Amino acid sequence: ICALLFASLYILCHFIITHFKKHTDFTAVHDDEDAAVNRIALGLCTFTLAVALGAVLLLPFSIISNEVLLSFPQNYYIQWLNGSLIHGLWNLVFLFSNLSLVFLMPFAYFFTESEGFAGSKKGIMARVYETSVVLLLLTLLVLGMVWVASAIVSNDAASRQSLYDLWEYYLPYLYSCISLFGVLLLLLCTPFGLSTMFTVTGKLLVKPRLLEDLDEQLSCTRLEEAAVSRRI
Repeated sequence: ICALLFASLYILCHFIITHFKKHTDFTAVHDDEDAAVNRIALGLCTFTLAVALGAVLLLPFSIISNEVLLSFPQNYYIQWLNGSLIHGLWNLVFLFSNLSLVFLMPFAYFFTESEGFAGSKKGIMARVYETSVVLLLLTLLVLGMVWVASAIVSNDAASRQSLYDLWEYYLPYLYSCISLFGVLLLLLCTPFGLSTMFTVTGKLLVKPRLLEDLDEQLSCTRLEEAAVSRRI
């Protein structure tokens, strides 16, 4: 069931990305190597979008499945909507969200920008090696900065020892912080987006003229005509 749900989301996200992408992206590349790199990046972005969409739909899916189970407790065909499935979906979404956030999206960005190390043979694997090295260096840089910041804030052995609890503490904390940043960005950008949308819509749409006074327009036109005649 989890595989079927994710496959459906992946196909939907693939159609969404291919619909909004530029026509010159991913397909109109004359070099076969660049085309393969773009296809791999497209797959990684589609996977990440599917995970994000699954994370958004997970709470409504949990509520709806609970209501369905409460409404039809004895129905055999909906017993697969149980707590074990919901718990497994939450765990998978959390796992793939951290994987996409920490590894897949940086890898996709560095992979499209990579060209291979100087002196190495050109090809996909050369780009993969360069991307892996750059991503490893970036990871070490981020961990070093976190270690230094932790040592500056609280200079004790317990805080430095807690850095080893990467999976149990720092990844959930990082996921929560980025989610909070996304929500704040959404709250900040939504009013500007709505105002811009209404402004553009007001410029494109023709305002109705049902309530205009035609007699007043005729009198104004006559006055303009008389003024032009006097000038002539």
